[in-house]
Amino acid sequence: MNMDRPIALPDVEEIERPAASRILATLIEASPLAIVTFDPEGVVTMWNPAAERIFGWSENEALGSRLPFVPAEKQEEFLALRRRALLGEVFTEPELHRRRADGSPIVVSVSTSPLRRPDGTIYGIMSILMDVTERKATEESQARLTMAVEQAGESIVVTDTRGTIQYVNPAFERITGYDRMEVIGQNPRILKSGRQDPAFYKVLWQTLRRGEVWRGTFLNRRKDGTLCEEDAVISPVRDPSGRVVNYVAVKRDVTAVRRMEEQLRQSQKMEAVGRLAGGVAHDFNNLLTAISGYSDLLLHRLPEYSTLRRDVEEIRKAGDRAAALTRQLLAFSRRQVLQPKVLDLNAVVTNMEQMLRRLVGNDIALSTDLSPSLSRVKVDPGQIEQVIVNLALNARDAMPDGGRITIATADAELSPAYAVAHPEVRPGPHVLLSLADTGHGMDDETQAHLFEPFFTTKDRGKGTGLGLATVYGIVQQSGGHIRVNSAADRGSTFLIYLPRVEAAEGGEQGAVLPPLLRPSPGTETVLLAEDEEGVRRFAREILSGNGYKVLEAGNGREALLLSEAHRGEIHLLLTDVVMPKMSGRELTERIRPLRPDLRILYMSGYIDDAILRHDVLEDGVPFLQKPFTSEGLARKVREVLDTA
Repeated sequence: MNMDRPIALPDVEEIERPAASRILATLIEASPLAIVTFDPEGVVTMWNPAAERIFGWSENEALGSRLPFVPAEKQEEFLALRRRALLGEVFTEPELHRRRADGSPIVVSVSTSPLRRPDGTIYGIMSILMDVTERKATEESQARLTMAVEQAGESIVVTDTRGTIQYVNPAFERITGYDRMEVIGQNPRILKSGRQDPAFYKVLWQTLRRGEVWRGTFLNRRKDGTLCEEDAVISPVRDPSGRVVNYVAVKRDVTAVRRMEEQLRQSQKMEAVGRLAGGVAHDFNNLLTAISGYSDLLLHRLPEYSTLRRDVEEIRKAGDRAAALTRQLLAFSRRQVLQPKVLDLNAVVTNMEQMLRRLVGNDIALSTDLSPSLSRVKVDPGQIEQVIVNLALNARDAMPDGGRITIATADAELSPAYAVAHPEVRPGPHVLLSLADTGHGMDDETQAHLFEPFFTTKDRGKGTGLGLATVYGIVQQSGGHIRVNSAADRGSTFLIYLPRVEAAEGGEQGAVLPPLLRPSPGTETVLLAEDEEGVRRFAREILSGNGYKVLEAGNGREALLLSEAHRGEIHLLLTDVVMPKMSGRELTERIRPLRPDLRILYMSGYIDDAILRHDVLEDGVPFLQKPFTSEGLARKVREVLDTA
């Protein structure tokens, strides 16, 4: 071989062009992306294996046909895209809805470019397509999840494994009052109220570190300092390897629900205790009628010089104290008989002001803030005075070192929203009577039991625990609502809402009462029906001693038989309301058709709400509350008989 002769090399293009074609063909065949070419009319000229795999049509089925994966409803869209490519535009569409051979939908990302000849003329179009159906579904799912979390009514908090807050949703902001930027990077302990001990949180973290779900209730504190009760579920969040990487807490604000549940429980408890108290008061009043009545009789019969008078007077005083106690029980249980009048609370407070100043003492300043245009209420004047006195005494005892009491009145409107939070309230126009003190105040635990009978924070022997229970009962029976605002070392304010009425509904307070006169004796016949023997004997003795002829019966049936057997006139039926065998109401209904001119006088140790509303007492029907005195009985009988 002549080494000096130059070697003839083949033309480079003759070597590279076939190799490039083979490489290009291999890329098209192996590409995970669908590569499709078609002519200007949309007829497929190339269909690679990925296109076959993604869309489901084989190469033989696709070649020579118009693009099979464009559904009929997307033809206009496809024509617009084809026009853009034929004009020489290169573009990408991230989401186009197409279909597979089996008719199922598919979402694809498409990059489209024109195919050009060496002279630059466009002879077709190439599209590279990627199946993004799963990614799109995942994105939509994530978007829905994000939307659900953001719009959820429950508070959602995500922390890392150390408890550092990484995310909170808008409900968290709304419930706690904290902006998310204030809490990101913080520990949830910023919400602690101090009402749950370390053992509570220890159990919580032990549960989470075991990889378990924790369920419980937090008593947290909002940004403004108010308490918030939340039912919570805290779950570990694991990565694909199973390692815990986050915790997510879903919390529901149940503050209002718990408050309503507690109010219902409290109301049911108060109702049950009230029924018991009313029953006890009823029995006591029967006993006290006899005790106090016979004490009066003895005092009238004993001469002034008798050494026995002091003993009888002590018995009488004890009876009076016991009667006062039963009146409180009746007020609490809402089973007393009220005599409501339309009145001005300003007048009541003004008339009591001097007496209240003496009652609270010189160390306590008493002031009033009375609305000059106050609406009227319909209440029992004596009972509302008792409410004010009891609240003033309670305020005085809360300020042993002195302070200030302020009594205020104002018109108020209770909204439907307020009524929802306080189920016993009827929304609408009310009159507000408030009494505020600057005393030591009350914590939440004390306020929770405040109106319960026999609950007191005073030392043993210094309080019966019935003062505020009596206030509660009077307000409730008057159709009103009472609540208290208080905190330790911040004083207390009692707020009483009474329904507003028009002045025309009844007379104003201030009518002059008739002078107390000793009743004149009578000669009429009285039918006495009373099942309690001691009360019956006492009443018979008083009536007989005042000149009346008495027909005595131990129950309603006996009274009816006596009425039928008696040939003469009976002027008055004096009957207990609740008796065995036949009630006072039923006795009245049975006897009136036989004796239409008969006067009726009811008596009872207590009156049940149902009897008050439906059965016995209507406006103007005479009633005598037990325990009564001999003079009180004689005066009431004479009053009923003398009524035209």
